[in-house]
Amino acid sequence: MTKRVWLPFEDEAAAVAAIGPLPDGVAADYYRAGELPSTVAEVEFLVAPYMAPPLPLLERIAEMTSLRAIQLQSAGYDNYLPFLRPGMALSNAAGVHDTATAELAVALALVNLRKLDRFARNMPEGRWQLEVGESLADKRVLIVGYGRIGAAIERRLAGFEVASVARVARSSRTEPEVHPVGELRQQLAQADVVFLITPLTPQTEGLIGAAELAAMPDGALLVNASRGKVVDTEALVDAVRDGRIRASLDVTDPEPLPPDHPLWTMPGVFVSPHVGGQADAFHPRIHRLLKEQLARFAAGDPLVNVVSE
Repeated sequence: MTKRVWLPFEDEAAAVAAIGPLPDGVAADYYRAGELPSTVAEVEFLVAPYMAPPLPLLERIAEMTSLRAIQLQSAGYDNYLPFLRPGMALSNAAGVHDTATAELAVALALVNLRKLDRFARNMPEGRWQLEVGESLADKRVLIVGYGRIGAAIERRLAGFEVASVARVARSSRTEPEVHPVGELRQQLAQADVVFLITPLTPQTEGLIGAAELAAMPDGALLVNASRGKVVDTEALVDAVRDGRIRASLDVTDPEPLPPDHPLWTMPGVFVSPHVGGQADAFHPRIHRLLKEQLARFAAGDPLVNVVSE
């Protein structure tokens, strides 16, 4: 029996060029932003467009009576959870974004520490203004949300001669040592640079609030490459305004950040527009994952990267 899938490509030629021929027993409809295919009641496996919110794509999910699995192209998946029915599998793109996100996280730290953002602002005026920056070398680093991307960040820090790397996750582990989230404040108090790379869940929303920011040493740098709501924005604004800490943010709350928001112009803050996975390393990795998932789906094998079912 033929299984119906939806793929976010312009047409069959574009899909084949990216992921190769479809497995036997699979029929595909191709779609982009806008009108959905007519096979709403028949689709069993849906690949969501990259960086797309669940709506308007899933506004007709009640009509998708055959839908059994949704494949995301992002590591984050929290915004899709409210739309799932019991027994419907949701898979994310774990592993696909490790390289690009880890690169950006380290770059965000370097931009702030070495004052590259300030030099860039001087360029339109042709102003040659020397400033003494800081190095990642000899810094105490903390990675909060130590999973695949956290490990990728640590690998990239190896060449920067940091003084130490501590790790925090939901629960403690060994080899390498990972502290439980209950020890977060103690670990924050010993960190010069903090990388946030935790998923957004009910437990991590607001994880970094006023008390956690107060625990960080004066002059510490917070790098958020996870989700904006992991950090209490008002508390962050207060901490940065006081000059106690600095922040490099690839994600914000709200997002997009309104043009008049104080974070745009505060000294010590650098903002990028949620581009952690937006690099050419993404494409070959996501295409390999989609090819594997379609083969598994066609064969009736368990999908990988299932985060909810």
